[in-house]
Amino acid sequence: MRAMLKAMLLKQLHRIGTGLGLGRLQEQVAEMQGRVTEMQEQVTEAKMLMLRVLIGLMKTERIGRSIQDAEFKVFSQFGDDGIIQYLIHHVGIPEDQQIFVEFGVENYEEANTRFLLTNNNWRGLIMDASAENILHIRTRPYYWRYDLTAVPAFITRENINDLLVTHGFSGKLGLLSVDLDGNDYWVWKHIQVIDPILVVAEFNSVFGVQHAVTIPYDPDFNRTRAHYSNLYWGCSLRALCLLAEQKGYIFVGCNSGGNNAFFVRKDKVGPLKGLTVEEGYVESRFRESRAMSGELNHLSGDGRLREIANLSIYHIEQDRITTIAELFKFT
Repeated sequence: MRAMLKAMLLKQLHRIGTGLGLGRLQEQVAEMQGRVTEMQEQVTEAKMLMLRVLIGLMKTERIGRSIQDAEFKVFSQFGDDGIIQYLIHHVGIPEDQQIFVEFGVENYEEANTRFLLTNNNWRGLIMDASAENILHIRTRPYYWRYDLTAVPAFITRENINDLLVTHGFSGKLGLLSVDLDGNDYWVWKHIQVIDPILVVAEFNSVFGVQHAVTIPYDPDFNRTRAHYSNLYWGCSLRALCLLAEQKGYIFVGCNSGGNNAFFVRKDKVGPLKGLTVEEGYVESRFRESRAMSGELNHLSGDGRLREIANLSIYHIEQDRITTIAELFKFT
């Protein structure tokens, strides 16, 4: 669909490009961009309308072996929109707790909570380190149609609680989504002022299933600056599951993309089945690694871990910092 819209735009620009002044050309470009945006919104609305039938079935039927059976995507990167819909209908979210918090949303075109906002009319807080991204979000039609607070903030374990309280979010709420590409473990660990029923947290599947590890805490951590490959960030699934247990949550599974884990507060888990790390772990297949030149080099398997073998890692259960090479016994 996007390719078709782009082709239409280019064809129109070619047709009008000659013989027009710059001002008129800019008007034409703005007009075409508006048409493209309108068509994209119409496609999204049609998709949401069709999915409401599926969501209706989710309310009454149990899924199969895995929460992945409930997957569909409208705005999420993978099938997280569907998993979240399944979970909110099976754990039961009180009306006064139909609130979300998500951070690391970039420009919110791809996010875990936007479908909750537009389909379920939840209200929420989203944060991103980029002021430009937040400005983009505040100009979008959904920003006035729904009760959304968008805040530019570089999040650390030191400021997260103040940020939440300052912008009016504390106490019980429906969902927290953590996606920082860095200090995810450390920030979730230090959140104290909200009590979400559901937590979606990103993990780095490159760290495997065996060890509970995370990057050592650095309040200024930046994924690309930390290592050119973009592979050194976040924590393992086992690290998240240990933290979730300490905070009173049950691990119920991962998405099929192998980057998000889902947790339900123990008092709300109901008929949902808790999983061990081994039962729920999914290895990511996407190949986003970069060479020193900055170009994609498409590493896969343990080649990704070997690329960052000389870097430090914090082992949570052993309470020590070591290197990836030493921990995974690379030679």
